Amino acid sequence: MLNSAFGGPGPLLLLLLALAIDAAVGDRLDRILPDPAALARRFCLWADARLNRAERGPTTVLIRGALVVLALLAGVAVLGLIVEWIGGQGRGWILELAVVLCGVRGRAAWTRVRAVRRALESGGLAPGQQAVQPLTRRHAYSLDEHGIARAAIEAAARAFDRKLVAPIFGYLLLGVPGLLVWTAMDGADAALGSPGIRHERFGLTAARMDDALNALPARFAALLLAAAAPFIGTASAGGAVRTLGRDARKHPSLNMGWPIAAMAGALGLSLAGPHRDGGVVITEPWIGDGRARATAADIGRALALYAVAALILVGLVALLVWGVAGL
Repeated sequence: MLNSAFGGPGPLLLLLLALAIDAAVGDRLDRILPDPAALARRFCLWADARLNRAERGPTTVLIRGALVVLALLAGVAVLGLIVEWIGGQGRGWILELAVVLCGVRGRAAWTRVRAVRRALESGGLAPGQQAVQPLTRRHAYSLDEHGIARAAIEAAARAFDRKLVAPIFGYLLLGVPGLLVWTAMDGADAALGSPGIRHERFGLTAARMDDALNALPARFAALLLAAAAPFIGTASAGGAVRTLGRDARKHPSLNMGWPIAAMAGALGLSLAGPHRDGGVVITEPWIGDGRARATAADIGRALALYAVAALILVGLVALLVWGVAGL
């Protein structure tokens, strides 16, 4: 696990190296390396435009959506096996390292949330709305400054799970195929898993597969965020645990309520809640019992919590490497 048969680093060392590189320059690599989740999202949107026809019956639409997702996952699994085979050949480990860096994008996600904080602090409402728009499914231009801050904090909680914990979980379980299957599923859910009539049947398989694959990572991400709270002066681990027990299942998503609840409880905030989508008010329960009037400073606290939780995660991977080396 620590060294391959051909003398290169094994999977655990590759993962640790990738996490160190991502922490240092991941936001810069984000501009260079392709994003598997974004590519999967484009593929699913292309398939959606061509196969999801209103005149088709609900069963046909469901089957078509399932075939799209299964074809995508089969394709990336085969690609992952090829990358692993190349990775075992001499210097082929460099390719595997690059693929891991494509899938683990913790620093890039953190930087995008930081951009929302900077936009709010320097420009106020309009720049904040523009910065948060790619990070939320809510109608960004209907949000006030507190709504923008809440959306950014929720995005940080989701990204910690989906861009860091879940891909690492997939790689530890199934290697490169596991990593690529998760990132592809992340993109498929972003394209097809949103609520609404259009994707109610066509996107059902994507939504259910995403729920299944992210069930354990989302809950582990929540525990990591709670564990990070004592290292942030104004955060509370007890608040995170209490909110997890009370509110995690209130979120419309089967899994996203866990990291969002941990973030809300740790920071003493109320997240999620009712919001406007155009002229319609979408009624969702609040998660957390703290302040709903989040600010740019609260985004900074969320980013600090994210960073410390990520360090704990890296430490756990390092302990795993050390433990395997000692066997």
